Amino acid sequence: MSKGTPRHDIEINAGYRARRTLGRVGVYAALWVGIIIMIVPFFWMLSTSLKSPIEILQFPPTWIPTGHFAQAEDGGSIEVYVISKDRTAGTAVVRPVDGGPELTVLSSEVIDRARLRFSNYVDAWNEAPFARYYFNTIFVTLFVVAGVLVTSSLAAYAFARMKFWGRDNIFVVFLSMMMVPQPVYIVPSYIVLVKLGWIDTYQALIIPWLAHIFSIFLLRQHFKTIPNDLYDAAIIDGCSRFAFLWRIMLPLSKAVLVAVVIFTIVGTWNSFLWPLVMTNTPEVRPLQVGLARFSQEQGTSHELMMAAAAFSIAPLIVAYFFAQKQIIQSLATSGMKS
Repeated sequence: MSKGTPRHDIEINAGYRARRTLGRVGVYAALWVGIIIMIVPFFWMLSTSLKSPIEILQFPPTWIPTGHFAQAEDGGSIEVYVISKDRTAGTAVVRPVDGGPELTVLSSEVIDRARLRFSNYVDAWNEAPFARYYFNTIFVTLFVVAGVLVTSSLAAYAFARMKFWGRDNIFVVFLSMMMVPQPVYIVPSYIVLVKLGWIDTYQALIIPWLAHIFSIFLLRQHFKTIPNDLYDAAIIDGCSRFAFLWRIMLPLSKAVLVAVVIFTIVGTWNSFLWPLVMTNTPEVRPLQVGLARFSQEQGTSHELMMAAAAFSIAPLIVAYFFAQKQIIQSLATSGMKS
């Protein structure tokens, strides 16, 4: 069979489609493996937060909570831990969770299964001042987000549109600061804040983080993709530099601004080392530091620790699901033009 014949072309196309299909299968398989690896820890956290202390320690572990309740003498129900079952005889050997006889043989018909302990969330919330921790975190996050939007927009506009001496070199210096780890500058920062009298205050958690280098970089890359013709037309119409930024560039950058907001919220919400060093009392302590202290106090109450971790991370997961489209769009467009 010679090259160029219809049959030869069909075989080439079939081989190409087979290789493309095989490549897609490999990509989707890798994505599913990654999804499972990331979801399993969250699922285990939620599962553990709904278990009883006895069920957490049992082996082999259970992925889905199977809280068992048996009928009590007063007609109510008591939570029990099922040690073994005899399906032939229809009986089960159980141990009450809150004390009582060590072993009791009951009919398996009086055992009710799969009651989830949502009370763990209430107990965890009441064991520490999480309401205050939430207020502190939300208060600090709102101010930091507002400050980052202002400073990042102005700085990114200057680096993207304005021409001044040393602009590119200054921008490179800004980017190089991202490579400095936080433990390097946390001690001199603490000394500065002590001299300012800001230790254990909201100023220490807000003011040092009002400028964010990555947000400046992200906005600057996007601003450089906006055509210069828009700026020329705006100047002809009598628009100032600030008016051009406010009325034209920012409305065209909504997706990137949403990504900046989300990244800032996540960074501030998950901040741990800085507030751990700069705060001393629960009145100013944010959520992550409070969660760490709660874990130290409840070292053996795994169900309470998992419940606290679950309601601490829940707002971030909800925010990401609502803004994931804008985040992906901003990352896809921020590097189109250097």
